[in-house]
Amino acid sequence: MPVAVDLAPVYDFLPCRTPEQWLSSAVESLPVLMIDHANCEKKAAATAMSLMHRYTENTSLLNKMSRLAREELRHFEQVLKLMTKRGIAYESVTASRYAAGLREKVRKKDPCKLVDTLIVGALIEARSCERFAALVPHVDAELSDFYVSLLKSESRHFMDYITLAKSLASPNEVAERLALFRGIERELIETRDVEVRFHSGVPHR
Repeated sequence: MPVAVDLAPVYDFLPCRTPEQWLSSAVESLPVLMIDHANCEKKAAATAMSLMHRYTENTSLLNKMSRLAREELRHFEQVLKLMTKRGIAYESVTASRYAAGLREKVRKKDPCKLVDTLIVGALIEARSCERFAALVPHVDAELSDFYVSLLKSESRHFMDYITLAKSLASPNEVAERLALFRGIERELIETRDVEVRFHSGVPHR
C-alpha cells in the first residue's frame, strides 16, 4: 500500500533511519512487536495525561495532549483488536531501553524539564512514524494498511511536541538540546540490543 503522507519532515528530524537488521528481525517477531506496540500506545497516552496534570496553566499543551491521549488510546484499541483476531495473547514483555535511555538526560527542574520532555516526546513519535513506514512493505496487507493509517497522526504528534518545545525556549536552546537527544537516539537505534522491540536497536544475533 502506498504511503500517502509526506514523511520528509520525520526523516529530516531523526538522526538516522532504521537499520535493515532491525527490520528483518522485527518481521520475524511480529507477535512480540505487536504486544510492544500496544504497550507503547498505552505509555504514550499516559505520558500525555501526565503532562496535562502537571502543566495545567499551559492551554496549548492541554489541547494538544488531550487530543494526543485520545488518539493513542484509540490506537491501543486497534492493536488489541488485531492481536485478538490473530490469536496473539496480550502477555507481559519487557520494555526496551529506548525511552528510558532518552529520558536519562532530561533536566530535573522546570521549565527546562518540560522542554526536554517535549523534545524526547517528539523523537519517540517521529521514530514510531518512521518504523511504521519501514514495516509497511514487509508485512501482510492487513497490518500494512493499519500502519499506513497511523502515519498521519504519528507525524502530527511529533510536530505537536516539537512545536510546544519551541514555544517554551529559545531557538538556540532547543537546537542544543535536540542535538544532544538526537545523538543519544542514534546510539540507541544503531547499536546492538538484547531483544526485538518496537523502538529497539540492532538485535543481537
